[in-house]
Amino acid sequence: MRWIVKIASALLLVLTAHSGAQAFALPNFNLPSQSGDRPLASPIPRETVFFPGNYAPGTIVVNTSERRLYLVIGNGQALKYGVGVGRPGFAWAGVTHIAMKREWPDWTPPPEMLKRRPDLPRHMVGGIENPLGARAMYLAGTMYRIHGSNEPDTIGQAVSSGCIRMTNDDVTDLYTRARVGATVVVLR
Repeated sequence: MRWIVKIASALLLVLTAHSGAQAFALPNFNLPSQSGDRPLASPIPRETVFFPGNYAPGTIVVNTSERRLYLVIGNGQALKYGVGVGRPGFAWAGVTHIAMKREWPDWTPPPEMLKRRPDLPRHMVGGIENPLGARAMYLAGTMYRIHGSNEPDTIGQAVSSGCIRMTNDDVTDLYTRARVGATVVVLR
């Protein structure tokens, strides 16, 4: 049994040393199951990356072709998150800002969505089964949001009706960092 502990300690030491300045982190497995067998951790781990550009700290840049969201933190760096984006015909681009933020938001599908999908509920209270997930940041002048998802396996894909989807863990992290009024740039 001691040799297992020694091997695990050595492996952790190697991984920590090998990762350089980046912290070695395990996914948060303390969240409640989101939907049956679906993974709890993001298939695209968030990380701090080099991010050149003329964006002020606090700006959110969504690159829909990369399916990544960047939160600019300054000094040429950003936090990079995996996201799900609008499927063909629902992709969009533009500059807006976060108008409001909500924890475990209720969801009311817009009339356009109900016309396409009359089987959808007219309203859902917030909770783990709600498609908006754990947090939502509403984008001013649009019907879109950056929000969590009860389908974390869709992260990295183009499947939404235009909203930017994140895992509940990632959207909760972004929610604590992003402020109301923050600029959001969506690139195609």
